[in-house]
Amino acid sequence: MKVSLFITCLSDAIYPRVGEAMVRLLARCGVRLEFPAVQTCCGQPAFNSGYWEEARESARTILKAFEDSDFVISPSGSCTGMIHHYPKLFENDPVMLEKARELQAKSYEFTQFLVQVLGVTDVGATFPHKVTYHPSCHGSRLLGVKDEPMALMRNVKGLEFVPLPYAEDCCGFGGTFAVKMADISGAMVTEKADHVKETEAEVLVGLDMACLMNIAGNLKYRNEPVRVMHLAELLAEGANLL
Repeated sequence: MKVSLFITCLSDAIYPRVGEAMVRLLARCGVRLEFPAVQTCCGQPAFNSGYWEEARESARTILKAFEDSDFVISPSGSCTGMIHHYPKLFENDPVMLEKARELQAKSYEFTQFLVQVLGVTDVGATFPHKVTYHPSCHGSRLLGVKDEPMALMRNVKGLEFVPLPYAEDCCGFGGTFAVKMADISGAMVTEKADHVKETEAEVLVGLDMACLMNIAGNLKYRNEPVRVMHLAELLAEGANLL
């Protein structure tokens, strides 16, 4: 089985430790990840801003990069969710539409692949800290990723899970939304960070580095000592793989 890593822009350029964590965790599970170097942005910023032709250009590159893969795994529900929009982008192109549907069917967010495909809920991790979890909008609402991260965290020895109040509220990032409507975005992330503080958690985890970057920035600005990390990092660190 050929399993490929779709690293996404933020993980590639800013948070490479997330990709390293995924590679090492999946290697422990017997999966060797391929990395097509031609991959690029999924096209979501252009798509959300109404530049669909530019989004199609990015999508064509992604479709070419992963056409021979059996599975495509990403550390982002947002970017994986964008792949689910590809059929809409190519609805008037029968050849590309079929390729888009094929990629959509074999693309998984990281925890989805671990739990649903590999049947793994225990990676042998120990993490003796108080942890809360932010469910990013695209992962939870578009992909339906809800039970998988919970199942993985339940099997981490020593982890004390604290529910996040109003967890499903958006963090305010939304890509270009944070730039175009900065005041509203800032108010939303401040509210989200307030709820993180309420939990008294030492660590905030999630499945999408865009959202986590936004929340982490607010917490850091306020000098709050909360560590923010992708769930893959927590699992890999707890399993002594990082």
